[in-house]
Amino acid sequence: MTNRQKKQGLSGTVLILLGLFCFAGAAFLTAYNYWDAARAEKASREIMLQMEKLVGETEDLSDPEKEDLPASLSESSMALPDSSAEVSYREMPAVEIDGCMYIGFLNIPSLDLTLPVMQKWDYERLKISPCRYSGSYFTDDLVICAHNYARHFSPVKGISMGADVWFVTAAGKKIHYTATNIQTIAPADIREMIQNNKNSLSGSEWDLTLFTCNTGGTTRCAVRCERVDDK
Repeated sequence: MTNRQKKQGLSGTVLILLGLFCFAGAAFLTAYNYWDAARAEKASREIMLQMEKLVGETEDLSDPEKEDLPASLSESSMALPDSSAEVSYREMPAVEIDGCMYIGFLNIPSLDLTLPVMQKWDYERLKISPCRYSGSYFTDDLVICAHNYARHFSPVKGISMGADVWFVTAAGKKIHYTATNIQTIAPADIREMIQNNKNSLSGSEWDLTLFTCNTGGTTRCAVRCERVDDK
């Protein structure tokens, strides 16, 4: 066997090994994603079992005479890219479960989806449940984010326009919304996500926004909802 043949054989072996390595890596990543999604679904389900017992036991802070507490949009990547202004929100009631605070839960009947919503967000909290990203239901500019897990916010990308969306507060108050719009937004476009032209505090055009990453993570899907005045 010539040196050239030996080099060609060695190159072929290296390519085969690289291919096997890439295949094994892809298989591992797929298995991990399935495991992580199942873990997140189980965590949310267990939290909901506890939340159903606690909802309604906390004080309803909807009294307009109660003191507003400041909450800044400048938390982490929630900051507006070209604004340092802070927005004040009345504190929403919350219940504590396993050391984390929850402001209530979402229910979307058409998707068979019921999920707790954590009071504050970060990447570790998002592994457990959807989280408040900004705003408040008191000021009709609530934004909720969640991972693209199969039983977290992946289903909301296929929601039908006009579908009912309910938010049940920690004080037991049920707030009715309907889905009215779906938008695709760049990951860094925070202003487009949380601020438009309606609310006097934050300028939000939408009463409720649910958002998650699209597959691949290069864009975000934002489901916009309007509040229904049930009388």
